Amino acid sequence: MVKEIRPLGWVVLAVLVIDTVLLAALELFFLPLRLDGTLLPLAGWIPVPVTVLVAVLTTPLLVSSAGRLVHPRAAFAPLVVWVLTVLALGLFGPGGDQVLIQDWRALLLLAGGALPAAMALGGSLAVKPERKRP
Repeated sequence: MVKEIRPLGWVVLAVLVIDTVLLAALELFFLPLRLDGTLLPLAGWIPVPVTVLVAVLTTPLLVSSAGRLVHPRAAFAPLVVWVLTVLALGLFGPGGDQVLIQDWRALLLLAGGALPAAMALGGSLAVKPERKRP
């Protein structure tokens, strides 16, 4: 028996997708933060990819929430939207600027957002096999 998505489920999915786009944009724009004394304390210009930690925590949460609240097959939407938003804004950002910095922090952001979310997606799609009746 296939569970269909209710109309309220579409609203919940839209809210989760909008939240995904906003989080991906903020994680991308604040990726170059440094301990330079302006916004964060002064500690020798050390790069601090705090937004990677945010991505590690929020993307799996969004994926599992979509799978639990909407439909197990809808769980892929936040992951796909997050990756597309980071790549689109990062490579073709506002005004044609390249926002995705070209160093280890960009790779860390992509891995930190996509890998835990992919694991959560696998957990959402995992279904107990039905027992066949004799």
